[in-house]
Amino acid sequence: MQKERVRISDIAEELGLSTATVSNVIHGKTGRVSEETVKRVQELLEKRAYVPSMAGILLAQNNSRIIGIVVHDHKKYEGHVLEDGFISASINALSREIAKAGYFMMVQATTKWDEIVRFASMWNMEGLVLIGFCEQDYKKLREAMHIPFVVYDGYFRETHRICNIIIDNFDGGRQAGAYLKRMGHRRVLCISDNFVCMDSERIEGCKKAMGADAVCFMEIPMQAEERVRFYQERESEILEYTAVFAVSDFYAVELIHYLWGRGIHVPDDISVIGFDNSPICGFSIPALTTIGQDAGLRAENAITILQNLKSGTEERTTVKLPVFLVERDSVRELKSREGAGNHEEEGDI
Repeated sequence: MQKERVRISDIAEELGLSTATVSNVIHGKTGRVSEETVKRVQELLEKRAYVPSMAGILLAQNNSRIIGIVVHDHKKYEGHVLEDGFISASINALSREIAKAGYFMMVQATTKWDEIVRFASMWNMEGLVLIGFCEQDYKKLREAMHIPFVVYDGYFRETHRICNIIIDNFDGGRQAGAYLKRMGHRRVLCISDNFVCMDSERIEGCKKAMGADAVCFMEIPMQAEERVRFYQERESEILEYTAVFAVSDFYAVELIHYLWGRGIHVPDDISVIGFDNSPICGFSIPALTTIGQDAGLRAENAITILQNLKSGTEERTTVKLPVFLVERDSVRELKSREGAGNHEEEGDI
């Protein structure tokens, strides 16, 4: 049977002292406590094998050196949000920058904004990086706590004391469309589980480069099993296009795997391009062409901005980072390019 944990109140009651006095001894605040009392408390603490609460220790300090990373556990991840390529790459990059700055990292996945307040307060965090929540959540958090935080890919109006670190999603879609056009593709299918926020920007960028009539959008289900059925039902329609632009690497690789199982080869039968340049790209067969973003650069900005917010020197509310094309093997150059290289819109790459 597990032994019940000794509490500060138990020590205080046994010694006839206040809980505040015992707490001060535990946390080293003994300036107004007699040496005899300090000795009595310490001896009993050792005798009773008292284990202090880490949260209590941090709350008693002015500087915890902890930065929290909180990710929205959206239902589309089906309980695997921290395994997502973009999320895992972001956390990995943040871990390096946080350690480099002399801090510690704690990670939490949740669906409720108010749990962030409890999480941050419990560990007396010095800053937070938030990923995947919505505008109203960020505003409620800003009102509910004083701890500085930065946001990854938020969609909201510029708000004082909230810095949103985004990437150029529209230009990423434009680069994908321009590349497919240069490779001779004239009919491209864009797939996503929604047509809002960053996904819509990526698709609109693709349309800008290729021409609106050359690009079609297909909304796919969020749940994996439903997507398989969807692909089965819409397979012939998908194969009417020479290329697919998936707004995430995960959806791109998943589609390649589905097509392979049906005897449809990428890129011989259809080309596929993704977005994010997550680690999975190099392990897919064929290796996935994608639009990359620098997770390290974003993490570096996040930690610098958090430090600036804490010191009151950060005035930016939005930081936009560039993206870049990563060519691999999943896009085939069509033999008949119809002069694609001579008629690209100004600004295409």
